[in-house]
Amino acid sequence: MFLPILFIVIGLVILIFGAEGLVRGAASGAKKLGIKPLVVGLTVVAFGTSAPELIVNLFSAARGSADIAIGNIVGSNIANILLILGVCGAIRALKVGSNTVWKEIPLALLAILLVFVMGNDALLDKVDFNILSRTDGLALMGFFVIFLYYTYGLAKSEPGAKDEISDYSWPISIGLTVAGLVGLFLGGKLLVDNAIILARIAGMSEALIGLTIVAIGTSLPELATSVIATIHGHDDIAIGNVVGSNIFNTFWILGLTSTILSLPFTPAVNFDIGVNIIATLLLFAFMFIHSKQRLNRWQGFMFVGFYVVYVGFLIYRG
Repeated sequence: MFLPILFIVIGLVILIFGAEGLVRGAASGAKKLGIKPLVVGLTVVAFGTSAPELIVNLFSAARGSADIAIGNIVGSNIANILLILGVCGAIRALKVGSNTVWKEIPLALLAILLVFVMGNDALLDKVDFNILSRTDGLALMGFFVIFLYYTYGLAKSEPGAKDEISDYSWPISIGLTVAGLVGLFLGGKLLVDNAIILARIAGMSEALIGLTIVAIGTSLPELATSVIATIHGHDDIAIGNVVGSNIFNTFWILGLTSTILSLPFTPAVNFDIGVNIIATLLLFAFMFIHSKQRLNRWQGFMFVGFYVVYVGFLIYRG
């Protein structure tokens, strides 16, 4: 078991550095084009930090490991809210913008509700199979196009950009972006291949591997990005990164993956989808408790506590 674990760690490290290079290069290029910080958080940064999930899912789909692909997305969404926003909120109370409260969080909720509906064919249509089909994938990607149109409108209405993003020359920006993409490819392949090997050796289900090791590992770029943004007082980047990543994960990554290859849907993942839905509803509800449109420190600590309990239950469930 030592070698698969070692290669998983190496793969995660390569993924994180690849994502960092992609985010820095792409965000610098976006800044040069005059794109505003919140829009960068919702699109460029969110896409860059979601790139590990995308690469892992594409490799998982190619290997026929649907449980890792679906578990990775659902697990990453849960980690993004409970772990990452929890840690950021515990560091410092976060001011949440009106657009995030009334548009982006509900859109993230709609995304995971659609996955529940699309994946439960046996429950809702009384058939003998559950699958995220290519048709479902195309529908999810259609919602992703709507989200991009929304961010375009946001770009036109938001005030001018502040100097929150590193500014590199065009050659360096392009070089970082390309190097980041290469790192993501290599790290993703190493991670998926060895996660499957580890699951088989340890007798663990691929769903458990996807919901824990892979999900937490691919969420590390979001964690690093949001914590740094929180420390520097850039709440829009921190929150936009997390909520935007959840929207990207579901509409774009899961949509693209199931468009390439239909994914068998295990009913057991409904529990984890339920946790994702509850976490999103809690985030929305917290916007109206105690301090309006603010994630307070006690709420951040509560999120982290919930995540520890959830992971403990996953390990117990096996």
